[in-house]
Formats: sequence, structure tokens, C-alpha cells
Amino acid sequence: MIVWLNGAFGAGKTTVARELVDFLPGSTFYDPALVGDGLRMMLPRKRLDEVSDYQDLPSWRRLVVDTGAALIAETGGPLVVPMTVLRQEYRDEIFGGFAARRIPVRHVLLHTDETILRERIAEREAVPGDADAIESVRRWCLDHLAPYRSALTWLVDDAYVVDTTGLTPRRTAEHIADAVREGAGGCDIVQTPEPRAETVAAGVLLFDEDDRVLLVDPTYKPGWEFPGGVVESGEPPTHAGVREVVEELGLRPTEPLRLLVIDWEQPCPPGYGGLRLLFDGGRLTTEAARDVLLPASELRGWRFVTEDEAAELLPPVRLSRLRWALRAREQGRPLYLEAGTPAG
Repeated sequence: MIVWLNGAFGAGKTTVARELVDFLPGSTFYDPALVGDGLRMMLPRKRLDEVSDYQDLPSWRRLVVDTGAALIAETGGPLVVPMTVLRQEYRDEIFGGFAARRIPVRHVLLHTDETILRERIAEREAVPGDADAIESVRRWCLDHLAPYRSALTWLVDDAYVVDTTGLTPRRTAEHIADAVREGAGGCDIVQTPEPRAETVAAGVLLFDEDDRVLLVDPTYKPGWEFPGGVVESGEPPTHAGVREVVEELGLRPTEPLRLLVIDWEQPCPPGYGGLRLLFDGGRLTTEAARDVLLPASELRGWRFVTEDEAAELLPPVRLSRLRWALRAREQGRPLYLEAGTPAG
């Protein structure tokens, strides 16, 4: 199990985490900041200059999961993790990675009145004796107060909130331990095992009466997606597409699925790539759309979007696939793509 302590920079997560280890027998303190420190020493300066925060490095997010899984395998007990994560897509990627390894996460938010938080930041001495380093850390904490306030819109719904304004670190840790034992902070994320070979996946495009396409927001990976999933062994891709629509939306397409795109996705370690199929699932009436029912462990939202709106939500590879699928739908013939580009 992972007990992930989130909160503003300077909220006292590390101090509380070290106290919490005393209240959770067999637990181990795990600081993902050490992973960031290691990457700073190993990555080329050119790559580091491209990001302002090591959390923006895909390697950091993956290594946080891999290292956590290795520590649990080594120690056998819970990990207490103090780390601020304010971008929801990063939370999805990291927590989804743990879920894929069958490691449950308890998400706890340490929230403090901002006046008190600013006082704590002003008194913080991260590097005693180094005035420049102390000022740099304080400035970092203050600069991230606004992003923290913005992130509260999703954090308070995702995590178990502990108001630490009037609590000591020891009392906070005791409260968290009691809450965790009672199941607080549980993140019910679908456990999707990571592929171990090339896969075939079937996605289904559903349209509204204005020809906008339906996208879904997964809880276990960053970015929006089309309804669909991996084709199981021995399963026809069209059956997989229908099955996924039923499981994810609670709807059954009323029209036979029509192939729009076959896209060969290039292996890109640690991914294996494979074939990605997109089908036209037809239109949903306004009445049918009202019956959409999402599995909370897998999807947190859905919406109909225009092609331009999809560009703000989809990762580049999925956006390219969508755009060619829409062209294929207009032309009335399927397209074959390789790495998101028509071949031949």
C-alpha cells in the first residue's frame, strides 16, 4: 500500500510522513524527491533545461512508480510518500502505474490555512546556514501557492483532506494513521496491467447530433481518450469495441461498427506498440446520451467535443488518429496509418 501525502509546498508533508511511519507498523519512508535528485545528476543538462520541474520529466514519473514497487517488494510493508502533485494528469499517471502493479494508493491532502502556511514558509530553513538556498526554497513554496489553490478543485474530491492548521505534526500523523486504517483516502482506480507484448486495441467514436465526438477522461492515465480498450485473445475487434462501450458508458451501439482507421503504433520503450483500430459507432441521440453511466474506478468524466476542442484534450498521437478518422468518415472509406500518418 502507498500512503501518499499531498499538499502545498511547505505544508509539512515530510515531517508528518516521518512521524506517520511510527504509527504504521512495518512502513517505510519513501521520498520521490530523491528520484528527481538522481535524474538531475544523470540526465544531460540540455534535457534538464527543457523543464522547470523534474515532475515534468516522464522518466521521473515512471521511476517513482518503479522504485516504489521495488521498495514494497523488498520491504513488504506500506510506503509513506510525501510529495506535492498538483497536476491531475501526473496524479493519473503515477497512481495508475501503482494500480497496474496491484498496489493500492491512499491519497491524503494536508491542507493548511494560507495565512498559517505563509508563516511556516517564512520560518522554513531547508538548508541551515545557506541563506541563498533558504531564500530559494521559500520563494519556490510561495510561487506554488497559486497553482495549489487552482489544484484544490480536484484535490478535495480525490483525496482525504486533513486540516492541519491547529495540529502538530505528531497529532496529524496519528489522525492520518487512524483514518487510513478505516479505509480513508482510497483511490478506486481500475487495475489495467501493463502490456508485455504488442497489442491490438479497438476504439469507438460516438457522435452527437451536431457531429461532435465523445471523449472520456480516464482515472488511470493522463489525457483524454476514446471509449475502447485492448482486444482480448481470440476476440474479434468489433466485439471488443462494443464490449468496451457497454462497460465504460453503459450503452450499446445501435449500429454496426464501421472501420475508420487502422494505425500501426511504433514500439516506444517502455511501451510495445501494436495496432490501434478506430470504429464509427454512430450517433447518440440527446436521450441516449442522458443514459451514460461511467465506472468511477476507470473514468471520471465524458463530453462531446469538436475537433478543435479535442486538440486541447488528447495527447498528440491520439489527436492525429482522431483527425484521420474524421477524414475517413467524411470520405466514406477506411485509412491505414503508420505512427499516425497515412502510409502509401
